[in-house]
Amino acid sequence: MSVWLGRLCVCLRAVSGHHVGHVGGMSRIRAAGAYHALSPRWNVFRHLSVSPGLVINYEQLKDLLKNDNVVHIDVREPWEVKEYGIIKGSINIPLGDLQAALQLSPKEFEAKYHKKLPEKSNMVVLSCLAGIRSAKALDVATSLGYNRVHNYSGGFEDWTKHEAPVKPL
Repeated sequence: MSVWLGRLCVCLRAVSGHHVGHVGGMSRIRAAGAYHALSPRWNVFRHLSVSPGLVINYEQLKDLLKNDNVVHIDVREPWEVKEYGIIKGSINIPLGDLQAALQLSPKEFEAKYHKKLPEKSNMVVLSCLAGIRSAKALDVATSLGYNRVHNYSGGFEDWTKHEAPVKPL
């Protein structure tokens, strides 16, 4: 698959005759020294080779958590949450359980996790200890149709540098 994607990217560059780069976090093409935004069709090909979703930092997560429609899922193991705490308002769903959890009925999800099942249109933020498991969780969520998914790459380690976690009861 990766060979095919690599060839696709090479073919796209050859057809467009432009250099593809990233400026300010957005895909751009450089033609004759100027940067131009890529057409929306480019994003279709771009998402074939990279995970959709946005990597966010502490400040961005803090702002997002002010919105009631944002669902924050911590994919660490339950023992980690009990031992070290959790970010206030997040749902603990271990990475190994995430796929099955997001496929539960809304009633089953609420009974098990005591929160509402995120709708596919909700913004979902995934985190773990240091961003590795949450990056894998992002792939799981997008494969299930969640298209507004973000990865808090700093994870719980970064969060605790800024504020104290909540200890579960």
